[in-house]
Amino acid sequence: MPRRKEVPALRSLCLQSLAQHMQSLWVKDYSDNYLDEYQFRFVMGPFNDLAGNLVQELIQLLGESRRLTRAALHLLLVPHLQELSLRPCPSLASNAIGQLITMRCKNLSSLDLHGCSRLSVDVLVDLAESLPQLCRLRLAGTQANVQVLSAVGSCCRRLQELDVSCCKKVSPRALRYLAYDPLTQTLCCPNLRVLLARDVEPVENMVPALAFLLLALPRLEFLAHSAVPEALCLFHECQFGGTEDTEGFPSLAELAQQRGAVPGGPPLTLSLQHIEEVEDLALATIHAICPRAKEASVWLGDAPGLASSWELLGWDHLVRLTLGCGGQQRRMLTEVLPLLQKLGPRLQSLVLHGFCCQDELLLPTLFASCPSLQTFSAELHVTPDTNLHLEVPEDPPHWATDLLPHSLTKLRSFSLTLASTADIFPAQHRLALCATLASLLCHAPHLQTLHLLSVPFPLDSVFETVLAAAGPPLLELQELSLAKSSVSSQTVWLLLTSDSHLRHLDLSHCWNISRRDYDSFLKMAQMQQLELDIAWE
Repeated sequence: MPRRKEVPALRSLCLQSLAQHMQSLWVKDYSDNYLDEYQFRFVMGPFNDLAGNLVQELIQLLGESRRLTRAALHLLLVPHLQELSLRPCPSLASNAIGQLITMRCKNLSSLDLHGCSRLSVDVLVDLAESLPQLCRLRLAGTQANVQVLSAVGSCCRRLQELDVSCCKKVSPRALRYLAYDPLTQTLCCPNLRVLLARDVEPVENMVPALAFLLLALPRLEFLAHSAVPEALCLFHECQFGGTEDTEGFPSLAELAQQRGAVPGGPPLTLSLQHIEEVEDLALATIHAICPRAKEASVWLGDAPGLASSWELLGWDHLVRLTLGCGGQQRRMLTEVLPLLQKLGPRLQSLVLHGFCCQDELLLPTLFASCPSLQTFSAELHVTPDTNLHLEVPEDPPHWATDLLPHSLTKLRSFSLTLASTADIFPAQHRLALCATLASLLCHAPHLQTLHLLSVPFPLDSVFETVLAAAGPPLLELQELSLAKSSVSSQTVWLLLTSDSHLRHLDLSHCWNISRRDYDSFLKMAQMQQLELDIAWE
């Protein structure tokens, strides 16, 4: 049975009490007498004696419960804060709040302003100039522009992570200012490891700017932008001509020379460890530039015969891999099996999108090749059964659970989505998949997240087998989603009464679950005081 609601810890009770009495006690006096006076630098009050991490938890608690007000936020901007996130309350992040942060919160090492679009450029510049100890800064969805990134680059020397995604004013020129100061002719942000710049505009001339960042930021491990693979190809082909800048920035050729790339010398390599949106035709090039990459997402086109060449790449550090079909024709999962068999022993995460699974025993072979998986996610297509005259075999009372040769002791998250082109699911695939799921769930004792989505055949026998096995399995399961799958109310009751840590159960669009069933699940969870959320529609 899922856990009963635990007695809240004293720490949680104290924070809840503070949140409950904020408005009637401390906020009321401050609102009546001091709210609109900004002559003072600090506000002396009860929260000055509260540890900084507890103040941040209180801000988050008030924000998520929509009880955070402007006056309360004034009181909670204490000098000893080291981490501050205004993501739960972006509408309160005005210019006045930004100015208070610059005055009071000099010790911040992490500042999250995600979605705080009311903060003006001038205030964002002041924040960057006033907080030199920042290690993490999130400006996604703000008015950040060239002036802001110039201030960040010049003043935030300790910065390790920066997010400027969805900032419509972040231009290629602004990104250059982040990495180089033309006035002092020095490189900026020497410690930056992660730069997220997804969905920034305009995209014109972005490739040379990204190449500039990759050369000017020596410790960069992850640069998130769709044009990064194209920028990497510039290095492999040494196409640095025509990228000179007239505003005092060094050319790509000059930066490449500073990084040790000379004509006729060894090829330039970068320290990137996370590569996104690589097309298969550019995979060999990206590997040559980023030989130490640990994570890559590769999109396959329609060109045949590429799977055999992947085995020769020797990407020795790769532990997280995403493979997707980007072409018009669906690729067979058998094509990538040789690659997975080579990389499998060290793979920790594997994500597959859009492949067609014709061999019903391919998944057990795949899992046998990847004993160290911590996360697995797949969206697979199965060719429908065209022979309507074959007799459909019945499920056995219990499935054999020895299909996998070893346990997946490190597996924490498993997600499988089936996309069949017709309602008639191949019988042999159904039998093999049920046996595979039963064996996998029995051999993954530390599984915490399980998603079985759009499964058109009954899963009842799978769960009956698993829950009757020795151990029992699924003891650590916390999140279970069976959305759009076939499962009976009896199986749901079996899951609810079994030993587990289940906290989230998603039964959305399960056609065998009625409103009456859902109400009875909720009633039981309420009567037993279970710490469990159940979704259904």
